[in-house]
Amino acid sequence: QVQLVESGGGSVQAGDSLRLSCAASGRTYRMAWFRQPPGKERELVTTISISGSTYYVDSVKGRFTISRDNAKNTVYLQMNSLRPEDTAVYYCAAGSSIVITTRASGYDYWGQGTQVTVSS
Repeated sequence: QVQLVESGGGSVQAGDSLRLSCAASGRTYRMAWFRQPPGKERELVTTISISGSTYYVDSVKGRFTISRDNAKNTVYLQMNSLRPEDTAVYYCAAGSSIVITTRASGYDYWGQGTQVTVSS
């Protein structure tokens, strides 16, 4: 069982930046960030393998950067040029899938979520 603890959410203005962190109690092959906007389904934002291979959804390409520190079992999400449509609860997820997995069901462990609110 791997426990995930997120931190770094908050309320910002459009154009600002935030950095989310997710500390894991153990190492997993794949880690990811999902988000769930109000009234919508949870969606993948980005994922990273243990070797550093990344995938981003089109809406965040060029603005968000995922990274991980395997020595600390921690994954980060640097979010720049934030937009109101980025407002959501952001969840850290971890799993063992070797291939890129965009579905929430493809991840075994989840954090509690952290709120990100972007005002215009």
